[in-house]
Amino acid sequence: MTGSSHEGLVLEWGSAGFALEHESGDVHVVAGFPHGALVAVIDGLGHGSEAAAAAKAAALVLEAHACEPVAELVQQCHEALHNTRGAVMSLASFDAQHSSMTWTGVGNVEAILLRADRAANPAREAISQRGGVVGYQVPKLRASCLSVSPGDTLIMASDGIRSGFNAGLRLQASPQEMADAILAEYARGSDDALVVVARYLGASS
Repeated sequence: MTGSSHEGLVLEWGSAGFALEHESGDVHVVAGFPHGALVAVIDGLGHGSEAAAAAKAAALVLEAHACEPVAELVQQCHEALHNTRGAVMSLASFDAQHSSMTWTGVGNVEAILLRADRAANPAREAISQRGGVVGYQVPKLRASCLSVSPGDTLIMASDGIRSGFNAGLRLQASPQEMADAILAEYARGSDDALVVVARYLGASS
């Protein structure tokens, strides 16, 4: 499973995934809204059709309300997933007007932001992960807001991707090339896997 696109001029992105069964329980959302875009990776618990149903239910909520604050989106997903297996997820909302990205997550969907400026300190930021399952038990969430510059690159990966996937990545590569390379080298092969790479382009002039 691959895909890439532009959301207006705010993001360029790519995705790559692997389904253990005929239907993946790992789903991504990239949804544009005026002056911004939402990026999310959702991992339905387990795998197969029930995991996919939970992930898709969350994706529908996120796509319909993409411009809303990320912590509120998690709560809306929590309410929508009560009758499903539940899911874990990470969300990041880019705001081109303020050159910022706000992110939060529940469970073990890794997310890192790689800075385009090699002199930046830190050059890499990681999402603060909180335990829980959306649809069953969600902790009190704190969303973190970071400044972003054109070229900064967000990577989100489900737990079907081994940790350390950012090692040796070339930021000169396109988001799709990066997603494909991560999947090829770091997919566990024993679970659904999904990686999304989104590069911030900034506001249109």
